[in-house]
Amino acid sequence: MAAGKPFHAFWLFFPAAALWAALAVPLSLFAALSGSGWPSGLLGSGHGHELIFGFALALIAGYTLGPQPWRVLGPLFVLWILARLAWLIAPDTLTAQLLSPAFALLLARHVVPRFQAAKKWRNKIAGPLILILCLLALIFWLSQAGASWPERQTLLYVAILGLLLLMTFMGGRIIAPAVAGTLEKRGIGLEARVQPRVEGALLLLPLLAMVLLLAKPLWPIVGVLLVICAGLLALRVLRWKLWHCRDRADLLVLALGYLWLAVGAALTGGYLLSGTNPLPALHVITIGALGTLSCSVMLRLAWQRAHRTFPPDGQVWLVAGLMLVAVFGRYLAGAGPWQHPQLLWLAGGAWSLCYLGVFWQLLALFRQSRRKKART
Repeated sequence: MAAGKPFHAFWLFFPAAALWAALAVPLSLFAALSGSGWPSGLLGSGHGHELIFGFALALIAGYTLGPQPWRVLGPLFVLWILARLAWLIAPDTLTAQLLSPAFALLLARHVVPRFQAAKKWRNKIAGPLILILCLLALIFWLSQAGASWPERQTLLYVAILGLLLLMTFMGGRIIAPAVAGTLEKRGIGLEARVQPRVEGALLLLPLLAMVLLLAKPLWPIVGVLLVICAGLLALRVLRWKLWHCRDRADLLVLALGYLWLAVGAALTGGYLLSGTNPLPALHVITIGALGTLSCSVMLRLAWQRAHRTFPPDGQVWLVAGLMLVAVFGRYLAGAGPWQHPQLLWLAGGAWSLCYLGVFWQLLALFRQSRRKKART
């Protein structure tokens, strides 16, 4: 690995993200349920901070950076690690509070310009969406530094809707061409691929919901928008004709992750319309959708790079099953989860086991890829 030779960012950030996801959840449960208060960085809104600004931004880095020289990857990766360690150990220090925004802004500096060459606004939208998530890391720090509005919890809710929006766009751009290519090989036409009108609505409605979510009196309107989004997401999946891909477990599980977006949006919308705490429903998005889609995409990219094939059926179905357990465990724990520690440990255990498996598989595939490259 020469210093000036490009290196695929996902081989670096995907294993790191998977390992952090596997460790952060049980550590946050231990901090809250043991009474020790350690690690303090994962208490309260801290675990949400690390899910979004630690784990999710590492996924974005791995997926969007592509091959990069080490002069780009090295500082980014070191900054990400330092930010995670500082937040874990001493989240109240200025160093810890500055490192996450610093990583987010540096990531935006390298990633956002990559999407500006597109001509259609829908194709350009990924860059601004990533920029919004990165800027939210900065705004979260400002809220800690004394700004009274918006509240940190509300900011995390907004960031989760930002993740929903980003997964809606990127997930559709991964699944649609993959399904279309599979069906074309079987002589089946697929007219509804990207579905531009549906995709356009699915970009604008959640973006509007993110803005309106900042004002609590407008939350019922956000609820309506999310319910509409849920219907559009389900319609989009239906029009992909996935029943013709019953032998492609990787595509079916990707679509399942996309459907979790619909379920999470519908439930969150329902909670907001009823005026109740949307936290359980938001976890359907962060666990069901983000968990299933992220693991599927990481395995898919690694298997294609190492062996030019799809992940084994057993691996992707195991991801789907473990995330299903994690979703139901956390959702049933409700808005007051600490009253149900068994459900939390069940959910956290399934989540961590899944990401540990993905972590080890990524390392194995990386070694296989390096050996294959050395022989050629």
